[in-house]
Amino acid sequence: MFFRILKASIKGGRESKTLAFLTIFLAVSLIACMLNLTLSIGDEVAKELRSYGSNIVVLPRSQSLSIEIGGKEYSPLKNEDYLAQSEIHKIKEIFWRNNITAFAPFLSVRAGGYEVVGTYFDKVVDVKDEPGFSTGVKTLYPFWGVEGKWPKEDSLDEVIAGSNLKLSIGDKLNLNGLEARVVGILSGAENEANKLVSSLKLAQTLAGKEGLVAKVEVGAMTIPENDLSVKARRNLDNLDSVEYDKWYCSAYVSSIAYQITEEYPGASAKAMLSVSETQSGITKKIQNLMGVASVLSLFVSAICITSLLSAEIHRRKKEIGLLKALGASNFAIYAQFMGEIFIVCAVASLLAAFAGVGLSSFISSQIFGSFIDFHFMVLPLSLAFGLLICVLGGILPLRNVINLLPAEVLYGRK
Repeated sequence: MFFRILKASIKGGRESKTLAFLTIFLAVSLIACMLNLTLSIGDEVAKELRSYGSNIVVLPRSQSLSIEIGGKEYSPLKNEDYLAQSEIHKIKEIFWRNNITAFAPFLSVRAGGYEVVGTYFDKVVDVKDEPGFSTGVKTLYPFWGVEGKWPKEDSLDEVIAGSNLKLSIGDKLNLNGLEARVVGILSGAENEANKLVSSLKLAQTLAGKEGLVAKVEVGAMTIPENDLSVKARRNLDNLDSVEYDKWYCSAYVSSIAYQITEEYPGASAKAMLSVSETQSGITKKIQNLMGVASVLSLFVSAICITSLLSAEIHRRKKEIGLLKALGASNFAIYAQFMGEIFIVCAVASLLAAFAGVGLSSFISSQIFGSFIDFHFMVLPLSLAFGLLICVLGGILPLRNVINLLPAEVLYGRK
């Protein structure tokens, strides 16, 4: 009997049911969109920041031995130790290897009155289980621009000149007895604007450091910093076993740097905190903004449902009075009205979840230039938010059911 009454009630009053459906659909669509974006925003921001360079630097372990005197940091062994070029491939062989997008070694030397910086441009590195992996500054620093052409990998007679050196393409330079030709002008590289950039092999030859590099800069996809990563960064010994396992198995910039240090003999990897903190700050602000928008949407839609349900109860007050006269309890009447709104809510929320995910992908494509994945967690959360809207919107109107007396409403006195 209850279900037959419920079915008849849903078929009747289509106008109010349609308005309730649209209210819940629009609200839950926005919330689902915000949820899907929130769950993906960290990765998207990380991808954007990776286009601005490295976030981890690998140095010889001796260079990490510094002391602070009078507020200044001194590294007594700086430039006295180097990394083995033959071990660079181990950076890409850690647990988070798939998160390592690019790396490039660097070695600087003074030659012919210029500072020459040697590096990889686009070099194939012999990485275990990943043959043909190509890396270098072309991938690590995509914002670098070259007017002319890039030097050939391992070239001993080609360089590119920083934009502030006032050199031209074709100029020939004497670099400590080696003749090199400027084949391009580098732009977009602030730190290299007054330097020559060459192949790593040329810099090693000029410095007499064959097979050695001064540092390696690494670009890695990471997740935003949180309290756990900050605690680990301050003192790893403060983590208990559960916290350590969670930190170690999460793609924090500090945990990736730690694993590089474990795998690379004689090296010390350090996170460039300015990049990771920027990522965390941007992500948290966007997530907070989306959270506020979702909460506002929740309450506004609940108020709309309150208004619609109040009007529906007023329209059907004689029906309510008749049910009470026939012996129906307040709970049974509550169940009927809430059953109606919950059915409408479930259908609207389910459709809105998919609409919201589609909207989030469209927004992501417009902002980040790529579509984001569908997170299955969005579906149950959207349904939960839809039901919460119904509960909040139905609390006040359904209290009026108690005050309706059968005699008054049936005789039109109320």
